[in-house]
Amino acid sequence: MEQDHFGIEQITQEDRAYSGSRFSEVREAIFANPYQQIWGSEGEPPLPHHEVTLGNMFRGILPPGKHYFFGQASKRTVDSHADLRWGPDKKGFRRIIHSNGVCLTGLWEITEKTAYSGYFSEGSRGLLVGRYSSGANEVHRGGLRPLALAGKLFPTTDPDHAQPLRTANFITMEDIAGTYTAYINDAELRNAPEITVWRQPFLVIVALVFTLIDKVAGTRQIYPIAELGKPLDEPTRAPEFMRLLVAPNQPRIEGEKLDVRDEVLGQIFDKGNPVPKRKLTFHIEVTDEGKTRFGLGAIRQTFKNWRRIGTLTFDNAVASYNGDFVIHFNHPAWRADRNNPATAHRAALSRP
Repeated sequence: MEQDHFGIEQITQEDRAYSGSRFSEVREAIFANPYQQIWGSEGEPPLPHHEVTLGNMFRGILPPGKHYFFGQASKRTVDSHADLRWGPDKKGFRRIIHSNGVCLTGLWEITEKTAYSGYFSEGSRGLLVGRYSSGANEVHRGGLRPLALAGKLFPTTDPDHAQPLRTANFITMEDIAGTYTAYINDAELRNAPEITVWRQPFLVIVALVFTLIDKVAGTRQIYPIAELGKPLDEPTRAPEFMRLLVAPNQPRIEGEKLDVRDEVLGQIFDKGNPVPKRKLTFHIEVTDEGKTRFGLGAIRQTFKNWRRIGTLTFDNAVASYNGDFVIHFNHPAWRADRNNPATAHRAALSRP
């Protein structure tokens, strides 16, 4: 996509018509146009860098708000549950933040007994599509990077299921303003990340826009997972907080100023070999005990009694155009009571 082209940032009929998707079609889309046919192979072009700029964040803000792209994108991220957003030209949409990422496929599995519902309950297993990204312009080790992992969970383990299924999406981050964490092995990705505003003051815009649209900017509630596959007459019981930690036995991928996309791909592949050699595993931990503290230029989170309940295991990955411009992850709309749909801050998207 050309640098000045933004595509379909706003809600479209495609979003309103969404009624689910097949894992196979999402997988096919993200693997259809890789930036490198064989990652790390000699002669392959470098991974492209899609810029995250203050100019893009303000694009279209004048005249007041009518075509403000970031405002449109923020509303759409909350309101649209579409898994793929192609648009009329099949070029998708520009991510104004988190522009550079790598997509992964694998399995969500809850192995421990819990008090929660849906796919947080013991024995739950489902196919997963994830996207690991840096939220700001910097993607290289040593720089300030807001590391994040978004996930799209299917209520099935059959990769060839015939019926379209609605997915449950989650978003986890380390710090919305970024950290200097060198290895993904050391990043603590949470649905309630910290926000160290003074590190990247322009991210105040992100927080302000999201607060205006969806009341709470920092926390991404995880009730969709607790409602996935749940009988309608069963109450929702969702944990308040979730964190994802790379399993301690994962290798550390070395390299000075290494691109985070290459680091993730290096967890699964050997350079120049298209066959996956390893898996990338994250531990899933949850708690209902946490506090938010507001300080000077920062929001800090403290937690108690994290409990490990399962794993995310990725066995394939790709950096691709469709992985950056077509796949879409819903930001769950804020609820005053995470377990009560009637307390949602925004109304559900109407169908055509």
